[in-house]
Amino acid sequence: MSQNERTFIAVKPDGVQRGLVSKILGRFEDRGFKLVGIKLVTPTENLLKEHYAEHVNKSFFPKMLSYMMSGPILATVWEGKDVVRQGRAILGATNPLNSAPGTIRGDFAIDMGRNVCHGSDSVESANHEISLWFKPEELNDWKLNQQAWIYE
Repeated sequence: MSQNERTFIAVKPDGVQRGLVSKILGRFEDRGFKLVGIKLVTPTENLLKEHYAEHVNKSFFPKMLSYMMSGPILATVWEGKDVVRQGRAILGATNPLNSAPGTIRGDFAIDMGRNVCHGSDSVESANHEISLWFKPEELNDWKLNQQAWIYE
């Protein structure tokens, strides 16, 4: 659980279209995580097929692919202690109806097909997803001045 652990969090097209970007970014900043990469992108079909490789042959994939290509996605990389697991907790359960109030999905989503965000589910998947969405030079290594007030 290094303080340098990184995760990939994406605000999906519904989150961008609904004007939730600043609220979602604020949840991670308020918690004390450091933003090291951010960009607004409209993903290609190939990128999404790589990102969701385990779902490509599933019946729901064409509909999900169309939705994910329907508008811009805010791709972000966050850094901090246990950020992958904590990021998933901030997002809430994949199915918003199972998400607790106070989580992003619990507060802003109802249907699983419009669940506002994606978050890496392991350090390995985070590293893979970050490499798909960001070039190394697009990630910033910088010192968070608040770090001494967040970590012991």
